[in-house]
Amino acid sequence: MKEMAVPQSADNIRPKPAALKKGRALKSKRSAYLLPSGFGVLFLLIWQLKGFHKVFHLEQYQLPIPSSIAVSIRENVDVLWSYSLYTGSEIVGGCLAGSLFGLIAAVAASFFPRTGRGGITLMASLNAVPIVALAPVMNNWFGDGVASKMAIVSVMTMATMAVSAFKGLRSIDPTSIELMNSYAAGKFQIFAKLRFRSALPHVFTALKINMSTSIIGAIVGEFFISSRGLGYLLSDQIKLANMPLAWSCIVIAALLGIILYYIVQVIERLVIPWHIAQRKQ
Repeated sequence: MKEMAVPQSADNIRPKPAALKKGRALKSKRSAYLLPSGFGVLFLLIWQLKGFHKVFHLEQYQLPIPSSIAVSIRENVDVLWSYSLYTGSEIVGGCLAGSLFGLIAAVAASFFPRTGRGGITLMASLNAVPIVALAPVMNNWFGDGVASKMAIVSVMTMATMAVSAFKGLRSIDPTSIELMNSYAAGKFQIFAKLRFRSALPHVFTALKINMSTSIIGAIVGEFFISSRGLGYLLSDQIKLANMPLAWSCIVIAALLGIILYYIVQVIERLVIPWHIAQRKQ
């Protein structure tokens, strides 16, 4: 006898919740990369076709098109690579030093919150100092080498880390502190196992901001007194009206900032995978 096919019920053909969730995650991930990439390609295409030149009434010597910039990068790749490493060392060294000083200040302030808030506010006022005033002072103190640019970047990044880390160290649920006290935990145990762990997302947020903004400090510092670096080359080529090479420095500086930002983001995912912001990505 011929067996009759058993009709599948709606429950049998309905996708599993796990499969639905995975599909949505993949779709969200694709759109997260495709949308910015598509916008970037469209931006470059409009630029290449001189759309911005027509809108803002610019000549090509004022704003070189992407193909001219690419040719300039290819022709000067050795110099650009060397200067990128030089500027990159200023950015990374200054950012890490400034972030470390800011974190130490936030930790010290968290143990003495009444007086510490005043100290953090005073440190935050460093952001009000114009960089064009800070750069000559640091160049005068530390000379025209890497140290002066790292000092500029350090001053620029200390306040962001101090304010953000202090907020993370003090934004603790009181019930969590009461639980730790019920287990007779000391002040340093509460700090190590509760406060610092809770502050890590704030620390990495400040690091990502600092890595991106450090480029400004390094580039502007090289504008004043320097014999190497992307800022020095940018200033020199603008004076010589060699705009394709000048814009090459700008493009490479922007790429450097993006790369450093994503490096910190990858480290953040490895260090705090338990944080809700990482689970959503």
